[in-house]
Amino acid sequence: MIPSWPKTLLTTSTLLSLTSAITPSPGCTTKPAALASPGTITNHTLTINAKERWYLLNLPKTYLGPSQTKRPARLIFTLHAAGGNSSMVADGVGGYLPWYGLPDLVPVYNESSPDSDPGAIYVAPNGLDRGWANRGGEDVEFITAIANEVKRRECVDEDLVFSVGFSYGASMSYALACASSTGAESALRLRAVGVQSGGNMSGCVTGDALGPRPVGLYGQHGVDGDLPLATARRIRDQFVERNGCQKVEGEQVVLGTGGHKKVEYKGCLEDKPVTWVEYDGGHTPQPRDRAMGAGGITWAREETWRFFSQFR
Repeated sequence: MIPSWPKTLLTTSTLLSLTSAITPSPGCTTKPAALASPGTITNHTLTINAKERWYLLNLPKTYLGPSQTKRPARLIFTLHAAGGNSSMVADGVGGYLPWYGLPDLVPVYNESSPDSDPGAIYVAPNGLDRGWANRGGEDVEFITAIANEVKRRECVDEDLVFSVGFSYGASMSYALACASSTGAESALRLRAVGVQSGGNMSGCVTGDALGPRPVGLYGQHGVDGDLPLATARRIRDQFVERNGCQKVEGEQVVLGTGGHKKVEYKGCLEDKPVTWVEYDGGHTPQPRDRAMGAGGITWAREETWRFFSQFR
C-alpha cells in the first residue's frame, strides 16, 4: 500500500486551510534503478507508435532520488515551440530561458525541514518534425509515457505534475490539459498548465469544452502576436467555465502602452485557479514591459512559477 503524507495548498497571498494527501509515485516505495544521478541532465528514449522518441531529464543536485519520500518532487514538463527542440529549452537558446527560467526560482529541497518545498524534476520532451502536431494523439501518448517512466523510476508527487510551453509548446500543454481533464485512469494527471502564447494546433480530445476533471490554468498572450488572441481567449474561457470561475471582463491592454495586465479569476473551484495575462507585445517566450528595458528579465517566469508554486 502506498503511504500518504499531509499536504497544504498555498496561495501567493494566503495560506489556506485546505489539506490533501501527498501521492508518492511508485518510485518512492519500490526503490527501482534511478533514471539518472542528481545534478545531471540526461537523454532518454522511448518507442511510441513504432517511432523512437527522446527527451531530456534534469535532476537537480538537491534532489535525493528515490529516497526523497518525505516530500516527493514536482514533475514539470517544459515544451519547445515550432522549429525548436528540447535541447534549446535545456540550453536556453533560441529565445528561451533554460527550462523556462524555473530552476532559478524553485526552492531547493531541504530534507531536515518538514516544511521544505519539494523542489522539482524537469523534463524537456522533443517533438516530431520540430513541433507538436499530435496526430492521432501520439504526442499526448509520448508525454504520458514519459511521466509514467519518471514516476516509476524516480520519487515524484503524482499530484504535482505540470506542463508549460510557448507557442506550439503552449498548444501541446493545452492538449495535455484536455487529455487530463477526461479523468481516464490511463490519462496524464496534470495539476495545472502554463499556456504561453498558444493556440489549438495540437488539438483537444474533449472538443470545445474540457472534461469532468478540472485543471488549473496560467495563460498569457500578446495583443500583437502571430497566433490569434481571440483563439487564446476562447481557450481561457473553457477553463474559466469548467473550473467554475466568475466570468469577468479583464482590462484590455492597449497596443503601444508597453505593459501587461493580469486577471486572477475569483470564485473558482477549490484548488482549480485560473490566471490570465495579456501584454503589449508580439510572439515571444520572454515578454518584457517597456519600463524593464531590453536587458530586463521577462516577468513570464515569475508569473508562471507564482502560479505553479501555490500547489503544495
